Amino acid sequence: MYKVKVFVTLRESVLDPQGNAVKHSLHSMNYNEVSDVRIGKYLELSIEKSERPVEEVVKEMCERLLANVVIEDYRFEIEEAVAQ
Repeated sequence: MYKVKVFVTLRESVLDPQGNAVKHSLHSMNYNEVSDVRIGKYLELSIEKSERPVEEVVKEMCERLLANVVIEDYRFEIEEAVAQ
């Protein structure tokens, strides 16, 4: 079994109004050190071993469902889960 961490973020060229709202809120709370905020998604998947390489399966899932590849980028990390 594999544990997969998927990170989905808006592309740099896409405006992030939610991130801007959080940045303004942080500034109003005197956290003026914050220069930018980008909001994204984090997903954890448990994937059983199969005949297909896990990288291929995860990439397909990201491009078909988990990320909108027109406006979002994604990356993932795969670790082999330790059986208990």
